[in-house]
Amino acid sequence: MSVSVIILILGEHSGAVINPALTLAAAYARLLKRNLVVPYLLFQTAGGILAGLTLRVVFSPMGDTTNLGSTKLATGVSPMVGICLEALGTFILAVSALAATAWISRAVLQAIGVGGTLTILILFIGPMTGAGFNPARSLGPALASVYLSNLYVYVVGPVVGALLAGLLFRQIRARLIPNPE
Repeated sequence: MSVSVIILILGEHSGAVINPALTLAAAYARLLKRNLVVPYLLFQTAGGILAGLTLRVVFSPMGDTTNLGSTKLATGVSPMVGICLEALGTFILAVSALAATAWISRAVLQAIGVGGTLTILILFIGPMTGAGFNPARSLGPALASVYLSNLYVYVVGPVVGALLAGLLFRQIRARLIPNPE
């Protein structure tokens, strides 16, 4: 739901790219100007860290009994399976976002498509990995709570999934629209 609202509010101005993995997907798909990639990644990561620190400030009076919403693997899910699930989820989310950006003009439909995709992914993959799909979202609470267990799962998986989605999307788009640049 929150992703849909962000798309509706910020989409017109910034493309509502708030996830570093999706920034990489858009860059690899050639839908994002090269000069914006590094600033987007820096600000998205800083936003995730600031969000984690905000959670720490708000919940500090309650003691250190919480990991501040850090993403965690479910019992029995290995890090390798976690990386694969996070990569798959991010791949699907990125393809949804890239398709919405490239082929859907109405912001409401983009928001429903991407937000709906994320909701379904959370329902199916969330119980196993916490449904990170966003390195900044996982990094912020992990650093603020110093819960660093398997943090690499939530960086490697989303980056791999996003890069694969960007490359696939670029290939599909090139076949549909030869020389789109």
